[in-house]
Amino acid sequence: MGCGSSSNQPLATEPRPVPNGEPVLLNVHHRGAGDGASEVPSVPAIVEPVVTVTSPSPQLPSRCRLTVLHFNDVYNIEERPNTEPVGGAARFASAMGKYWDKNPLVFFSGDCLNPSMMSSITKGKQMVPVLNSLKVKAAVYGNHDFDFGVDELEDVTMETKFPWLMSNVIDTLTDKPLADGLEKTVIVWGTKKIGLIGLVEEEWLVTLATVDKDDLKYLDYVEEGRRLAKELKEEGADLVIALTHMRWPNDVRLAEEVEEVDLILGGHDHDYDVRKVNGKYIVKSGTEFRQFTKVEIDFIGPKFEISTMQVDVTSAYREDGEMKKIVEEFTGLMSDKTATTLGRMESELDGRFATVRTQESALGNFLTDVMVAATQADLAILNSGTMRSDSVHGAGDFTIKDLLTILPLIDPLVVLEATGTQIMQALENGVSQYPKTEGRFPQVSGIVFGFDPEGPAGSRVDPNSVKIDGEYLVPDKVYKVCTKAYIARGKDGYDVFKDCKPLTDPDEGPILSTVIQNHFTAVDIVKGLKPCRSGHHQSLINVASVAK
Repeated sequence: MGCGSSSNQPLATEPRPVPNGEPVLLNVHHRGAGDGASEVPSVPAIVEPVVTVTSPSPQLPSRCRLTVLHFNDVYNIEERPNTEPVGGAARFASAMGKYWDKNPLVFFSGDCLNPSMMSSITKGKQMVPVLNSLKVKAAVYGNHDFDFGVDELEDVTMETKFPWLMSNVIDTLTDKPLADGLEKTVIVWGTKKIGLIGLVEEEWLVTLATVDKDDLKYLDYVEEGRRLAKELKEEGADLVIALTHMRWPNDVRLAEEVEEVDLILGGHDHDYDVRKVNGKYIVKSGTEFRQFTKVEIDFIGPKFEISTMQVDVTSAYREDGEMKKIVEEFTGLMSDKTATTLGRMESELDGRFATVRTQESALGNFLTDVMVAATQADLAILNSGTMRSDSVHGAGDFTIKDLLTILPLIDPLVVLEATGTQIMQALENGVSQYPKTEGRFPQVSGIVFGFDPEGPAGSRVDPNSVKIDGEYLVPDKVYKVCTKAYIARGKDGYDVFKDCKPLTDPDEGPILSTVIQNHFTAVDIVKGLKPCRSGHHQSLINVASVAK
């Protein structure tokens, strides 16, 4: 029987609907200023009527089944043709729809607002009707959900019909969970109370280009997970689920050390996998609307048993009509939005290959200056092959179309630790093919250098010409270098970077094109042209530092 009805009969294969047909949000909690955890009403957009149910007869253990559908890390709402599973939001909705008769709880484990080509134009707003249509009941924030800033994130989440959790990161500017997330929540599903917390790892906080890490207080996910799960159990939760956005080792540690958590539904990793650790399941449900997991929880009195099933969203599923209309609407908007002005340029930006692949350029300076400001690195090195427009962008309005013409690819940034000697090797590689117009030629910020184009490859850079932040390069000193993940993996001849320690996750860093958009937003905030409710925005270029 479904948990929405009371019975002492044997467990049936199909649950009955709960009263009023939907799970109910019972209460939410967030950390108040100096008073510990306090109970507050949920926001109007997610309030649902509380259902009163009758406790089961104590004669025999009551039995019921709860179905949970879980997914994580979705970026592109369009399907990927010719590659199974094709995914796509429209087929995903159809596949999930086969389980609506089981009155499932749908949970999402973060990362949906970026990166994608569509999000670079919409700032992730296409995900609002998608997630609402999928009947999501609760979610945890992912790192890429902050790509466009806290204000943009809060605007988006206010339009969603479910709560977002952030249990272990406190915004010190508000003394509340970051981005107004909830610390914990309880959903009433018939006779059962399901407690939820949302936990993230400290590692990805340093990748948030729009939030200063110094403005955040990080709480260990094991300690907070244990405290909150214990509170939920004391408040009557029959089951506690941790929605997480962490790498596998951290989810495993959570499972091993927090007995009070019964099930971990994770994100951040993109490969589908289910593991049982310390007697409890950890579920990662793939990515890109290509998979989800059906989790069945059979309650037998105070105990429960859990089973999982992977669902691949293949082309065998038809496209859901309602979701297909949403996808088509936003696909159509993309061409209209490219004319949107991001800001104004006082001088032209020369993106011709003959320029950016052979010499210092205003375009290269602009991009790398923003990279340094956004990541607080000592210097930036960008291969000129990143810039794809091969044209001159005139002074005046700089539009989304200009940006996407210059930076059409999704390029995550990474910060590395590199010695002065390693930086010299990187520069030597960058100029080794000159005067060929090779994409490895470096555009830089925070560093100045000169080279002899007639010298032998590998010995062209004059060591006495290299300065970082106005000081001569020290061979054994360690510097923070911002570059693309592509380069950090040793591509374009930058093999030396493969031996450098990454300070940020090469696959989860801020996206270069997003960082440029955020620069223009920060300029408008500083000029007073755009309000900033949260107090957080991306750092701006330090003109004095750049001039050294």
